[in-house]
Amino acid sequence: MKRELIDMLCRKSFQYSREPVFKLVSGRMSHFYVNCKPTTLDPRGMYLVGHLLFERLRGAGLAAVGGLTFGADPVAFAAAFASELNREPIKAFSIRKAQKDHGIVKWVEGDVRKGERVAIVDDVATTGGSTITAIERARAEGLEVALAVVLVDRQEGGLENIRKHVSEVSGIVTRDELLARWNEMEKS
Repeated sequence: MKRELIDMLCRKSFQYSREPVFKLVSGRMSHFYVNCKPTTLDPRGMYLVGHLLFERLRGAGLAAVGGLTFGADPVAFAAAFASELNREPIKAFSIRKAQKDHGIVKWVEGDVRKGERVAIVDDVATTGGSTITAIERARAEGLEVALAVVLVDRQEGGLENIRKHVSEVSGIVTRDELLARWNEMEKS
């Protein structure tokens, strides 16, 4: 499944340039760009992401999985769906980028309660900023953040930064894996 996901990410979500032409959120320029949404919103991509992520979450005693909207949403939702298919349900939730100014003012949307053990996910980690924001907001709502998983680790220090906030952190696919497969695909 992981090989198929890497292939799909290379076809739909990964771009590379010998010159640094891609502007990142940080303002830095990069040789490559990863936009996971074409993969995570594809039916087969959802299936692959959901099952691979669920395998990482399985057995961790989690009540729910979620992260900062919008990047984390399809990742978390796919994992929740896969968990039900595997008869080990883990709920999904979403963390807002801005608090509502009406109704019940809160960061987290979903069927989660204070004290529940959760995983924070994200689609891509560069510096880890979005994931760290999600961890902080989940904790502000009283959730116990047990671990964090990112779909694509750009290998630029993000996982190390996230690890300062939660000890168990991992990536499913690395930049090196994507680049190696992209190079193979370019040669054929």
